[in-house]
Amino acid sequence: MIRTNTSNNNKVPGEVKVLSNHIYEFKKGVRNLVLYTFSKKYENEIIKKLESQKIPYLKQEVGSRSVNLFFGRQECIDAIGFLADRPLYALTPEEDFILGALLGYDLCRQCQRYCSKKKKEIS
Repeated sequence: MIRTNTSNNNKVPGEVKVLSNHIYEFKKGVRNLVLYTFSKKYENEIIKKLESQKIPYLKQEVGSRSVNLFFGRQECIDAIGFLADRPLYALTPEEDFILGALLGYDLCRQCQRYCSKKKKEIS
């Protein structure tokens, strides 16, 4: 289990609790794909947790301090492999839309986001 280095060594960091919730939702079929961003200081433990549960994942470095971790169904991870070959801010509007749809984000909001990005691209 991942612990903090505080005076209360039994305290689990909030971001690790979020990971546990994401894993629970994935295993229950609520989500097919999860994007989880966390501090690199937890990377080894988080990867071990996913591997021990045989959950497919794809890791993407975000600067020197953070990691984007996609995990979920293998077919979703395979698709993300084609999109996450660069930072997420560098995705085209179409790729951004596909990513949001794969992550299960609200479709109407994804449409609004896509249109906004395309308008900026055209201007």
